[in-house]
Amino acid sequence: MGRVFEKRKYKMFARYDKMAKAFTRIGKEIAIAVKQGGPDPGGNPRLRTAVLNAKAVNMPKDRVDAAIKRASSKEENNYEETMYEGYGPNGVAILLECATDNPTRTVANVRMYFNRGGGALGKTGSLDFVFHRKGLFKFDPTGIDLEELELELIDFGLDDIATDEEGIGYIYTEFQDFGGMQKVLEEKGLKIISAELTRISMSQVEVSEEVENEILEMVEKMEADDDVQHVYHNLK
Repeated sequence: MGRVFEKRKYKMFARYDKMAKAFTRIGKEIAIAVKQGGPDPGGNPRLRTAVLNAKAVNMPKDRVDAAIKRASSKEENNYEETMYEGYGPNGVAILLECATDNPTRTVANVRMYFNRGGGALGKTGSLDFVFHRKGLFKFDPTGIDLEELELELIDFGLDDIATDEEGIGYIYTEFQDFGGMQKVLEEKGLKIISAELTRISMSQVEVSEEVENEILEMVEKMEADDDVQHVYHNLK
């Protein structure tokens, strides 16, 4: 069938791998949320956020319901949320957020990714000056006066509001204001696409194309690990 078919097949499998990883990540988030606040999304803001994000990645409803049911049983593993920090080549900062039922396995794998990529695992808190934790809400801004919405949300911890070329709206808050902002946006009936706590790099490192490819390859391997939920870096 030739190269065109092979190229299409590669893209198809890459898309499926990405989707499977997203489902695994959301499934763990649902499990953690249920263990912490119960199986009812109405009384569990973290679970509501996880279900919302499941919809954003097109996770089937039956899989979401099954994840909630499984997390409510004693058979579901308890996941520990951990964070690892380190540096790649040329001092590029890399931070990983993980959810694992085996921290010993996870830290061994993370250390291996750093070592094989020419970097080194650091101490917890060593990158506090590099990454700033923020709340991020993506929403549909259709028919909304953004200036008016901005004024309404300032008192609830709005840090920034913007839209991109694809017509997606973005609302940023400080970490401590995430829960309050989520409640306000729900009360206003805004069409929220996804909600998450993210990390914004306060400084960026510029490297050669060769080093950039090395770092991105290392990050890709980290992101493929089932224990890894998010990977952040300050590569320019």
